[in-house]
Amino acid sequence: MPIRPSLALVMALALAAAANAEELPQVTGVEFQPLAAQAARIVEALDALGQPLSSAARERLAKALKLTNQDAAAQEIQEVFDPLCLVGVEINPEGRVKVAPGEAAPALVQHGWRAFLVKVHNQAGLTSQLRLTSPNAAPLYTRSSGKPDPKPTVPLSEVPHRWLDASTFDDRPLTRTLSGLPLEYRVIQLYSRDAGRREARLKFDAGQGTQDLASRSDVDLLFQCEAAAQLSVNVKDVDGKPTTASFVVRDALGRVCPSQSRRLAPDFFFHPQVYRADGESILLAPGTYTVEVGRGPEYLAETRTVVIPPGKSRVEESFQLKRWVHPAELGWYSGDHHVHAAGCSHYESPTEGVTPEDMMRHIVGENLDVGCVLAWGPCWYAQKSYFGGKVHPLSTPSTLMRYDVEVSGFPSSGSGHLCLLRLTEDDYPGTTRIEEWPSWDLPVLKWGKSQGGVVGYSHSGWGLAIKDTKIPSEEVPPFDGIGANEYIVDVVHDAVDFISAVDTPAPWELNIWYHTLNCGYRCRISGETDFPCIYDEKVGLGRSYVNLGGQKLDFDTWVKGIKEGRSYVSDGKSHLVGFKVNGLGVGEAGSETRIAAPGKVKATARVFARLEPQITPATEAIRSKPLHDQPYWDVERARVGATRKVPVELIVNGQSVARREVEADGSEHDVEFDVDIDRSSWVALRVYPSSHTNPVFVVVDGKPIRASRKSAEWCLKSVDQCWSQKQKLIRAADLPAAQAAYDVARKAYASIRDESAAD
Repeated sequence: MPIRPSLALVMALALAAAANAEELPQVTGVEFQPLAAQAARIVEALDALGQPLSSAARERLAKALKLTNQDAAAQEIQEVFDPLCLVGVEINPEGRVKVAPGEAAPALVQHGWRAFLVKVHNQAGLTSQLRLTSPNAAPLYTRSSGKPDPKPTVPLSEVPHRWLDASTFDDRPLTRTLSGLPLEYRVIQLYSRDAGRREARLKFDAGQGTQDLASRSDVDLLFQCEAAAQLSVNVKDVDGKPTTASFVVRDALGRVCPSQSRRLAPDFFFHPQVYRADGESILLAPGTYTVEVGRGPEYLAETRTVVIPPGKSRVEESFQLKRWVHPAELGWYSGDHHVHAAGCSHYESPTEGVTPEDMMRHIVGENLDVGCVLAWGPCWYAQKSYFGGKVHPLSTPSTLMRYDVEVSGFPSSGSGHLCLLRLTEDDYPGTTRIEEWPSWDLPVLKWGKSQGGVVGYSHSGWGLAIKDTKIPSEEVPPFDGIGANEYIVDVVHDAVDFISAVDTPAPWELNIWYHTLNCGYRCRISGETDFPCIYDEKVGLGRSYVNLGGQKLDFDTWVKGIKEGRSYVSDGKSHLVGFKVNGLGVGEAGSETRIAAPGKVKATARVFARLEPQITPATEAIRSKPLHDQPYWDVERARVGATRKVPVELIVNGQSVARREVEADGSEHDVEFDVDIDRSSWVALRVYPSSHTNPVFVVVDGKPIRASRKSAEWCLKSVDQCWSQKQKLIRAADLPAAQAAYDVARKAYASIRDESAAD
């Protein structure tokens, strides 16, 4: 049943109508037949918008359409529709637009949409689009310009005045443009962010040059906005404790509520979801809503219908969250080491990015155990004020947040962006401005490590594109981007702790990593999202799961686990827990196990994965995309045919040497592999492209890993290719040191090539 307006709203409508109503002039000489057809479409449009004509109005309109006197019928149609018109628009013979208040009461409901009619007297016969604008519907924010010290263009003082959303309804059954008839009715939709009395200026035009010179195309209206109801949410985790969850609320027409365009932090305007803790509320107008509740990829989402009855000021709903996997209970703690509170999809005004309180809400709401918020180029000077060289005070025993640095938007950015974690100082020595930092990466990485930091490359695949989907590939990438480009040099200098994955195409990320592992280097892999830049849907789309060895959650232990490779990376939809080779767990004893001579080793792990039980158009769309299209890592890409299975592959020196298919039903599956190792090698496990462990290094007869001459040759060629792209970006003063560092890398790879047996 449709929900009727509350008594308070009805009274408000009546009072406002009595005070503000103005009769719109009758338009004569109207041809009945096209007006009748348009009237029928208006009725259909109002039905579709969930605001149907009253029974009395429908009956009166039906009678009007049967009148034999067509002039009388046209007049009767106007008498039915005019009381529903918020404004009347007159377009004079010269095409100038003039607007007057209509008879409808200017009454709205907070956080709800209301449709009004507009009476259009089109004396010029225009067939352009009737457009509605309002200074009160202007954007609340200015998106990031990428500048470190932007000048705000939407001051906070403007926020109270920008309370309105306003749009014309131009979808079917209506037309996008005016018909050209002398009389027709259009539909506009208005939304109020606020409750109480609010004034708005509505402005109409029908294209360039139609605005009235005396500003008569504006009308100022005082709206009475009824307060929304509170949807109070009780949110309990699987253990019954209060928590924070993600809520996506849509009305009966599928519109996201509350309106995204009227949101400021902690609700992000580029998200359909909002995050609410147990006992908090979402403001909603009376209506029927679909509510989807979740808390990151380890939880099962729930969808339910919620009704907000008219006249109710508060409705309460309880949500008991359910998991399909709980890595932290198994000792593996999730983290996203690359999220931002400014730049990309964030705004730079009315504030320069968002606050730690806002970021903490999102980190908790997506069930990250650790979130690293990185200050970088955009709004750098404002955001770096939150850096403290330690875990942020908002952290709790179950959720840690720390502010650190991404070197992006700095002079060295062209060589590759850097994640600098666990810093004690966030200004490079001798600098006060971004422009003074080094123009290549190696000095920055060494500086980060010198203060006990854990450092690595961000969004590794950019600049490392290859056409080949088989990895490792002999194809040399262009090295022309901002990913792990100079990594090919810096890994030789033992300056890189990790290379990031999950937020760029998997072949591009893994290819360079596999090649350097084949040369004996032991850089680890870590998962990240680069929120809200590469992905702005939510934090934690790329994750690292770190084994804390039975210790309680602690940032230093967690980030040390990244450095030591005591982890796996994942989209959160598949998990490779407890990977061991010959009983040695990944990250234990330097991840190195030794055997005296070539022979068999045993690899084991506990695997969890979850696919939707049935293939749907949405899941198939993910699987069918090329690997260079988002989402780059997703368990749906690993689905085996039409089954609910995914392949678990054992990787030795970059090659898949064994495979087990497991049911991706969310339950635990133990896998075991026996594999021959004929020389010193690295061994890892993957569900491609959804999750990947760090390697265990199997040292045979004490010899270093020299797995592939082709990999060493690839690395040697790549150093030259990287130099060809990066030397022009490096300052003249920095060039000699950079040239020397590249020469060291060339000599190292040449030596490794000579030490490696032919493939």
